[in-house]
Amino acid sequence: MDQEPSRLRLYIDSAATADWEKYLPLGLFYGVTTNPKLLRAGGIGFNYREISGLAKEAFYLGAGEIHLQVWGENSEDYLEAGRALADIDPRVQVKVPIDRVGLLAARTLIGEGIPVTLTALHSAKQALSAAALGAAYAAPYLGRMKDAGRDGLEEVLQMGRILRSLESPTRLLVASIRDTADLVALAAGGLDTFTLTPPIIEDLVADELTRAAMEAFAAEVTGE
Repeated sequence: MDQEPSRLRLYIDSAATADWEKYLPLGLFYGVTTNPKLLRAGGIGFNYREISGLAKEAFYLGAGEIHLQVWGENSEDYLEAGRALADIDPRVQVKVPIDRVGLLAARTLIGEGIPVTLTALHSAKQALSAAALGAAYAAPYLGRMKDAGRDGLEEVLQMGRILRSLESPTRLLVASIRDTADLVALAAGGLDTFTLTPPIIEDLVADELTRAAMEAFAAEVTGE
């Protein structure tokens, strides 16, 4: 009998191919997420040739999706960018900021059948906009909420409760996670989609007691 696919989706939050090469082979990650800051840090220019090449590299390395963000000064710029990004590959998820300009563009993109990730959610009420538009994903920034003095964990958990109560297909893709304890708390609260930076990934796959146990196993094998 075939195993049911897991609801859990983990993403690598990086535009560095070295990170993808390191972590995608673990088999834990559904895909990768990027944003303009990560692209700039990776030396990727804001042009479709370079971004298309980056996306193709992600898929070659085994990513099931890549989330790429629009850019520009108005909704028409966002539309142009979103359409071009979507043309790269059906597995591209087009990220659009959840402000007035972004919502105008997102509505049209979704109406054209383009999968959209509404990004930069900072309050529970914004989950209503994501559900109303029918976005594929909605990405709250947990760490930035905490930086602003908000109860980020509760805001994000409430977003999840809102989407579940509405029976919305929109996935809450939690970003800006800075502590694996927060990741565990959110997963225990019913959330199932997260993007993780390399430091958080390293913490996720490591534990001091596990390391000590492995050293003890090795010592038994070698007789030391």
